[in-house]
Amino acid sequence: MSAAQTGKVEFHHGVGDKLAYACRLLRKAYKAGARVVVTGDEANLRTLDRQLWTFDEQEFLPHVLATAPGDLPARQHDTAIWLTPDPATAPGERSVLVNVGQGLPAGMDRYARLFDIVSSEPEDRQLGRQRWKQYAAMGWQVQPHEVKE
Repeated sequence: MSAAQTGKVEFHHGVGDKLAYACRLLRKAYKAGARVVVTGDEANLRTLDRQLWTFDEQEFLPHVLATAPGDLPARQHDTAIWLTPDPATAPGERSVLVNVGQGLPAGMDRYARLFDIVSSEPEDRQLGRQRWKQYAAMGWQVQPHEVKE
């Protein structure tokens, strides 16, 4: 994105289970044809990787866990959903970034749209408030979505 452009953050807060919510959000994005990068800490991404295989027994969401992207064969670079702690390394054109982590995602300026998922846990809520302020200070449009699960 150029300096004149700002991204849009859809701030999904009040989520009971961040990773289960991410699975549903990714299913919706995949069905809409989006190419998505999900970022967060490696432990959460590994858990999300497992959940994407099992959260719905009727369908499969093509995804790849890329903790060391240089180690993946080129044929996997076109996978629709890319899970990585470093979204700046995701190959190809991708317009959507989903943050399940607790900090600002690295390389977020590359994406036009960002979904930030915040649980109802007190520590995660506090860190989410800090990210909200940081996004706004950087000129991103922050749009809240309170989740009632």
